[in-house]
Amino acid sequence: MMGVDASVKIYKLGVSKVYAGLEWADQLRGIQMLRSMTAFARQEKSTNDGDLVCEIRSVNHRYLEASLRLPEEFRALEAGLRERLQKRLGRGKIECHLRFRPSASKATEVLVNEDYTKALLKACTEVEDWMHNPARLSVMEVMRWPGVIMEDETDMGPLHKEALSLVEATIDDLVVSRTSEGERTQSMLEQRCEAISEIVAQVRVLRPQLMTALRDKMKQRIDELDIEADPQRLEQELAMIAQKLDVDEELDRLDSHLEEMKSVFKRKEPVGRRLDFLMQEFNREANTLGSKSHDSETTRLAVELKVLIEQMREQVQNIE
Repeated sequence: MMGVDASVKIYKLGVSKVYAGLEWADQLRGIQMLRSMTAFARQEKSTNDGDLVCEIRSVNHRYLEASLRLPEEFRALEAGLRERLQKRLGRGKIECHLRFRPSASKATEVLVNEDYTKALLKACTEVEDWMHNPARLSVMEVMRWPGVIMEDETDMGPLHKEALSLVEATIDDLVVSRTSEGERTQSMLEQRCEAISEIVAQVRVLRPQLMTALRDKMKQRIDELDIEADPQRLEQELAMIAQKLDVDEELDRLDSHLEEMKSVFKRKEPVGRRLDFLMQEFNREANTLGSKSHDSETTRLAVELKVLIEQMREQVQNIE
């Protein structure tokens, strides 16, 4: 049968392998700062042809999912914009909205193809002569005919370049906002880690006191029964109880996870999935600690520990 020490070594080896696998996956994503996935950014730019407005919203998501809303004349930029979003952002559901308002001179200017329109009207007159009681054409009907209104021949190249520059600036603002929110979240997580460390220390202090209380309680019951107990058998029973209530492994693992959290905070790369994995490990140890608690104070600390872990888990869901 496998000993306790061997089981602990195998467990720690398995955890280290998972950490290593997550590290390798994160390194493939590029180097970034810890940041949130929730943010909003807006930028405007005025050009000779009109005004450009770009808005980008970001919320948490398991992967990177980008949704683009572009004017028809900017549809050719979609592939380039997606590439820029994927390069700068690791995870999140992204909504990028680009709007274009033509300048007043462009918006009010209507160019009529004079030669084509005159030829069209002449043809209409000839057709009317062939018809019996024809309906007269209105001016708006003539203007809606294809080719009457000339398309604006504005060179879209410079305008596309301005739009790409505007989107880059908006992404910069979004990254700053996500990083700022990420720093606030990290501060909250560090505070919860400190509280968890204090709980672990308190439980370590309580364990010897609990065993002493159990020993005294068992001897008191034997004295009340007025029987002669075998001291060796008494020690064996106490040893078995101590083994069932032993939480040193769980406390050691909690300390190990806290150290890993500190290490994760120093990484310049997306760490959301790594932190999510750590929350699962924290919760597993807290559940085991609660199931092995034999006194009200340890039970209270185990519940408080689970509350702190749940608060951390909710915040970690929003980390890139």
